[in-house]
Amino acid sequence: MQAVATKLRGRRGDSVLFDDVGFTLGRGEALVITGPNGSGKSTLLRIIAGLLRADSGRFSLYNTDGAAVPVAENAHYLGHGNAMKRELRVSENLGFWKSFQCGDSGAGVSVDAAIEAVGLTGVAHLPFGYLSAGQQRRIALARLLVSARPLWLLDEPTAALDTSSDKLFADLVRTHLAGGGLAIAATHQPLGLDTVRSLQLSGLHRAASVSGEAWT
Repeated sequence: MQAVATKLRGRRGDSVLFDDVGFTLGRGEALVITGPNGSGKSTLLRIIAGLLRADSGRFSLYNTDGAAVPVAENAHYLGHGNAMKRELRVSENLGFWKSFQCGDSGAGVSVDAAIEAVGLTGVAHLPFGYLSAGQQRRIALARLLVSARPLWLLDEPTAALDTSSDKLFADLVRTHLAGGGLAIAATHQPLGLDTVRSLQLSGLHRAASVSGEAWT
């Protein structure tokens, strides 16, 4: 799988937030988007996910044969919200996402395995709203595991997580990348990943060039 962004420009209302953003990611690669508040990090992620229309430019995904594939069917988007119903049990929330995103394919791990992977064994029967903010975020991360999709789009993924959970998140991403997955994350916080590429949005209507250096 390959992800290619070409000359993306995004705006909020009449204001251009960034322009001429381009990058290419291959199997096992991650990109971290940084920048001050209001620079367009979340807007860029939403454009990549197909939730917002780019002012200009294009983002595409290609399979190993070089054919374009739909982003919506091959990407997970984890935004600021957790996308879970507070009144439903943890298992019901994750079960919904597995069924909705996997159908009959069975791709991804089981609900119980996903809960265990984020270190919350024993909470499956609890209503999601009973969990602490940090636990809720970890269950949101478990959603990435119950259905297998090659591209992870993560907006402030470590929000509400403590230090030990930050390490857990980094381990999840490393495993995903080691399996040939891709990840694009927008964040103010270091993600604890060993080597990633970085893209800094300046907040001055332009984007800095992509760097291949580690950002930790």
